[in-house]
Amino acid sequence: MVDTTNLGTSPDEVQFRFRDDEPVDHGTVTVDACCDQTNAAAVRIEPGDDARLLLPFLDRLALVEINFPSFGDGRGYSAARILREAGYTGELRAVGDVLIDQLSHMRRCGFDSFAPDKRLDEEDAARAFATWDNVYQRAADRRSTIADKRHEA
Repeated sequence: MVDTTNLGTSPDEVQFRFRDDEPVDHGTVTVDACCDQTNAAAVRIEPGDDARLLLPFLDRLALVEINFPSFGDGRGYSAARILREAGYTGELRAVGDVLIDQLSHMRRCGFDSFAPDKRLDEEDAARAFATWDNVYQRAADRRSTIADKRHEA
């Protein structure tokens, strides 16, 4: 179950943050620029960027922002899963056209902070984050699945 008692605070336009470490302000470079720089600690992935290009640099990245220019563009979900499954433990921020009905799914894919273009109602967001107590598939959020729970009993 996701703890929604504290939706978090963070810099600038970030509305929800589920991390205890120091927030990073913005993804400052593009994926291509990140690969060419040795000191880039924050990157922004745009639709069409290949998140796999960042895999050799995960240990130095404190923030990866993934842009959702429209709610119908789901490529950012795949980028998030690629990074989390490769072991990325830094902040993963969804930015752009982030909607209430996407929050729970984004959280399952590994997003731990959210900067929607339009501020979301916090009560609606708390309900969205807590939508499903039980899940069937394993995901980046590492929640126990229904099958796991059956075998625990």
